[in-house]
Amino acid sequence: MTTGTLFGVGLGPGDPELVTVKAARVIGEADVVAYHSARHGHSIARRIAEPYLRAGQIEEHLVYPVTTETTSHPGGYDGAIEDFYTEAAERIASHLAAGRNVALLAEGDPLFYSSYMNMHTRLTERFHAVIVPGVTSVSAASAAISTPLVQGEQVLTILPGTLPAGELQRRLADTDAAVVMKLGRSYPAVRQALSSAGRLDEAFYVERASTEAQRVLPAADVDET
Repeated sequence: MTTGTLFGVGLGPGDPELVTVKAARVIGEADVVAYHSARHGHSIARRIAEPYLRAGQIEEHLVYPVTTETTSHPGGYDGAIEDFYTEAAERIASHLAAGRNVALLAEGDPLFYSSYMNMHTRLTERFHAVIVPGVTSVSAASAAISTPLVQGEQVLTILPGTLPAGELQRRLADTDAAVVMKLGRSYPAVRQALSSAGRLDEAFYVERASTEAQRVLPAADVDET
């Protein structure tokens, strides 16, 4: 039996109209559409893709057992997440082994700070995979502030906000332009790093770029709490 193909489908930053033509086609043609969510069950990825779904498709809803809270898993948070990805990969593998094509949805781009990569590494030794790139939140944030990220020979640095404060400050000070991802609870530390690097006054805070809930503020004006 011919096995199915895994499609890692980038959905863009949140606006369904920023889903690419190819992504929309792949989603509509897939036998199975898979997506992640936290335990509350609301999947942002599914909401973005909803206009492109069709009747009769199998849906695999992959629910994270934990996000940032504590867990009773004997392996702690890391153990719970590792078991989740292993089980989720096997759920997807069962469809691929049966010859079904699977569209695994990813907000933004599948290979840019995406949970898709945890599935990709577990499945691609056994199954063929195709990546459908998506518009990143970086591009959407730049559009939201109507400001070029980089020009000419300028250097752009992309940083996770979870870096140690000293490392974050050093990298912010040493680049022409920077994007800091994964803010959340780390924002107070990020704000301090921006200030210490002398970059706070030129920084913007962009939340939920491209969506109806988009929020843009000078970084210095964002409530640290």
